[in-house]
Amino acid sequence: MADQTTSDIAVASEPARVMAVIADFESYPSWATGVQQAEVLTVGPGGRAEQVRFVLDAAPIRDEYVLAYDWDGDAQVSWTLVRGTVLKGLTGAYVLDAVGDGDTRVTYQLAVDVSIPMIGLLRRKAEKVIIDAALKGLKKRVEEVR
Repeated sequence: MADQTTSDIAVASEPARVMAVIADFESYPSWATGVQQAEVLTVGPGGRAEQVRFVLDAAPIRDEYVLAYDWDGDAQVSWTLVRGTVLKGLTGAYVLDAVGDGDTRVTYQLAVDVSIPMIGLLRRKAEKVIIDAALKGLKKRVEEVR
């Protein structure tokens, strides 16, 4: 799973606010396209989720899976797949950079590996669709609730 897809977006809010929205997993179904359910299973010493169970319906991928999270303050959060049915590998990260005037550049990195046969070009296209929808949803959510 060496190949990953990356994209970014500018959000009109400071990194701490953006990361607070990212860390609010229970609200994902209201803004993250395809996420039907998100449930925090374990919380780390810093008060943020360590493992989260998701139910996803984002064609062509439908799955229930668990991700493990690693937080670096309000600068970055990365995740890896603990278990899934269709997904056999999933790694990603949100990297946040303050860009002045209280804005944040959010970079999303994602690599997906599925148990169903999927050619690389189609997999990368699916990753790009997931990333673009997630970034747009995140931007809208953060800027709405300011």
